[in-house]
Amino acid sequence: MSFLLSFISLFLFSFLTSFKASPQNPYYLGRYCPNTTTYSRNSTYFTNLKTLLFSLSSRNASYSTRFQNATSGQSPNRVTGLFLCRGDYSPEVCRRCVTLAVNETLTRCPYERDVVLYYDECMLRYSHRNILSILTYDGYVFMQNPNNISSNQNQTERFINLVSSTMSRAITEAAKSSRKLYTIKTELTTLQTFYGLLQCTPDLTRWDCKSCLLRSFGRMSLDRIGARLLYPNCITRYELFAFYNETGNKTLPRSALPPGSAPSPPSPPISIPSPRPGEGGNSSVIVIAVVIPITVLFLVFIAVFCFRTKRKRMIHETEPLAGDGDDIKSAGSLQFDFRAIEAATDNFSESKKLGQGGFGQVYKGTFPSGVQVAVKRLSKTSGQGEREFENEVVVVAKLQHRNLVKLLGYCLEGDEKILVYEFVPNKSLDYFLFDSTMQSQLDWTIRYKIIGGIARGILYLHQDSRLTIIHRDLKAGNILLDADMNPKVADFGMARIFEMDQIEANTRKVVGTYGYMSPEYAMYGQFSMKSDVYSFGVLVLEIISCKKNSSLYQMDGNAGNLVTYTWRLWRNGAPLELVDPSFGDNYQTREITRCIHIALLCVQEDVEDRPTMSTIVQMLTTSSIALAVPRPPGFFFRSKHEQAERAGPSMDTFALCSVDEASITCLAPR
Repeated sequence: MSFLLSFISLFLFSFLTSFKASPQNPYYLGRYCPNTTTYSRNSTYFTNLKTLLFSLSSRNASYSTRFQNATSGQSPNRVTGLFLCRGDYSPEVCRRCVTLAVNETLTRCPYERDVVLYYDECMLRYSHRNILSILTYDGYVFMQNPNNISSNQNQTERFINLVSSTMSRAITEAAKSSRKLYTIKTELTTLQTFYGLLQCTPDLTRWDCKSCLLRSFGRMSLDRIGARLLYPNCITRYELFAFYNETGNKTLPRSALPPGSAPSPPSPPISIPSPRPGEGGNSSVIVIAVVIPITVLFLVFIAVFCFRTKRKRMIHETEPLAGDGDDIKSAGSLQFDFRAIEAATDNFSESKKLGQGGFGQVYKGTFPSGVQVAVKRLSKTSGQGEREFENEVVVVAKLQHRNLVKLLGYCLEGDEKILVYEFVPNKSLDYFLFDSTMQSQLDWTIRYKIIGGIARGILYLHQDSRLTIIHRDLKAGNILLDADMNPKVADFGMARIFEMDQIEANTRKVVGTYGYMSPEYAMYGQFSMKSDVYSFGVLVLEIISCKKNSSLYQMDGNAGNLVTYTWRLWRNGAPLELVDPSFGDNYQTREITRCIHIALLCVQEDVEDRPTMSTIVQMLTTSSIALAVPRPPGFFFRSKHEQAERAGPSMDTFALCSVDEASITCLAPR
């Protein structure tokens, strides 16, 4: 109780001292409205745009992450938009800036389809084109202080050298940061400090972020005491005064200039307005008199609630989600009303049902605005479903990539646990691969595009997202196809978040789909990025052959799964026998052979032998990269002859059945 009273006293002190100036409005910097394509007020595009802007400016948008994107409508009237708030501003400042930008966009850039609005606190962008994870340099804002750093040439050169070296290191740090954000504070002298801020939209890859920041910094004149350049994908700024909030920001070490070489004293840059005088008055006294009793009661209620919640958690302890401790309340997603979802799906009508998974059903929904969604309704009798539901919201809400399915929101009401995703019209990949009437719709060109898209999506999960995600359930049924047959990795209920430097983890509960699981995961519960690599290899073989890995295939009188079957074809020099007959002669022999080769590298038994996803993407996109010789795969069905070759002549025939500790197929009576 003493702790509670101390907390209340501290809160009241903060509350009483917080009656200062009213918050300053976001400061407008510029806009990009090329006026190349327009729309009319009564068009479908305008309706979709209003839906998009409402989604981005909703109070439930992800202001805590300072970044969110959204899509509304279908091609050719689809609108894609995003906002990025400067990472040092609070969520409330971010919300205020985005709200103002949404209100001003139709007056600053009326009837234009391609728009970027720049403010000091945030950026709002939307377009009729796909702008997610795509780097562009169109439409930037450049501002610099008119004052030179010094009239002394030597001092100016030393300052330029310092800024160049400091910013170059900071660009590298920003690009590899999970938030794509980095700040700098470097002392020039005891009286003068250099400040910098670099930030990219989190949907960019590390390399695109670095390219954007380098290009931005390269356009600046470093002999000025302050400058900033804003591209649609990144922000670069430096000043000789503290223009950002330093709390919790990383800094680079001091790098002082030689004695006597201090630059001229800084003056404020022309782009920043002076703070407004505060607005006070007697009304504050009235507000205090009303709010204080309510606040005390509220804090007492919170203390009791937290105590009971903590006690309940001690009783109902479950396997923790590896990661940064986020929960569903902090997920950057929009909470939907259950009645709105019910209406959108015609009360979960069978005619709206798209499919059924291990934890519930998926329905197609249509909101009054015309926006189509996929509604995943978890089964009320699924004991595991609640944990997977929370995991999927927390994980997917943080992910932004064109090859990942987008979570639009969730509903948690009573016993109902519902996830709302973007609607992907062409169902899942297994719908085409394993149906003899649908296989012919996927020619080799489409399948090669699907393989590349899946690889880029997994690479984003492993390396380029703000978190390191291990999917753990990659399979054809979890790859969705949009209207243009672009793949989107879906179903993150089994996903796990890794720490920044974490390599692998163990679990007592192995989840996923047998046939796609790596040996070390299925047998020992050890999973890592290489577990997903194994699953990707199996998936590539299924895409090429239209055969399921879980089925048995005969070759030379010996049975085996698809991985075994492919390995034997490879060893016999006949890998093209794996190819789906529906291709006919319409495929590139070298291209498809290379994909089989890459898949066999992915499914090798030894974890260390498998390539990383970044290497796989390079191997798929650059034919000049030499490929290693693949080793035998995990879960390889060895014939007696193959077992004898491995064991050597000293082993007796019966013992050969268990010589391969990674095999799960040999059975013998005990």
